[in-house]
Amino acid sequence: MKNYIQRLIAEGEHVQQDFKYAINDSRKIARSLAAFANTEGGRLLVGVKDNGRVAGVSSDEEFYMVDAAATRYCRPPVQFESHEHILDGKTVVEIIVPKSERKPHKAPTKDGKYKVYVRVEDQNLLANQILLKVWLRQKKNKGTFFQLKEPEQLLLTRLNNEEPYITHSKFARIAGISRRKAEKILVNLIVMGIIDIKLTENGAFYFLKEAPVENKEKETPDASPVFKTIR
Repeated sequence: MKNYIQRLIAEGEHVQQDFKYAINDSRKIARSLAAFANTEGGRLLVGVKDNGRVAGVSSDEEFYMVDAAATRYCRPPVQFESHEHILDGKTVVEIIVPKSERKPHKAPTKDGKYKVYVRVEDQNLLANQILLKVWLRQKKNKGTFFQLKEPEQLLLTRLNNEEPYITHSKFARIAGISRRKAEKILVNLIVMGIIDIKLTENGAFYFLKEAPVENKEKETPDASPVFKTIR
């Protein structure tokens, strides 16, 4: 068991793992739980600092704080399981959150407003309206009727030949269409698997899905991490 928890810590923080030195704010933890549930699932290792050093926790208190985060501050509540591990005499609490079929789960922002978070690399970021509409369409599991009109042709040609990514606003502007119509087109193309979405701290970017993720990561602003739409 010692080797198991050491191996997890050695992985560092990533899209499916987060370290928490301690839990003193259930609302903040709710954002991590909701983000894991909305993305690919993941785990919290409580009692571990960001640099991987094990500090240990009082497991009973930590469990109740996580339980409050999952049941009181996640909407709808997030399922989780917990395990205790002893490493060099110190307790590490492992909180495992499965990928949810009930997404989107919301959690409170710093100002108390409930928003949808997703996990992008080692960050919890807010989902945008386009991603939420993609999820809604995927839940309905209905076919998409799609005509390749001038705005769609312009978008695909531009992404294929001129630039590797585009924003919602820029697409609406160059196509001479409303933001609402641009949004609908982007949702259709994502649902059909033609383009994908990259969420970053600086906004959302859209790119052709056929392009290798490794190359796109180098071409996007500040090498922002990729968030692939969950299908």
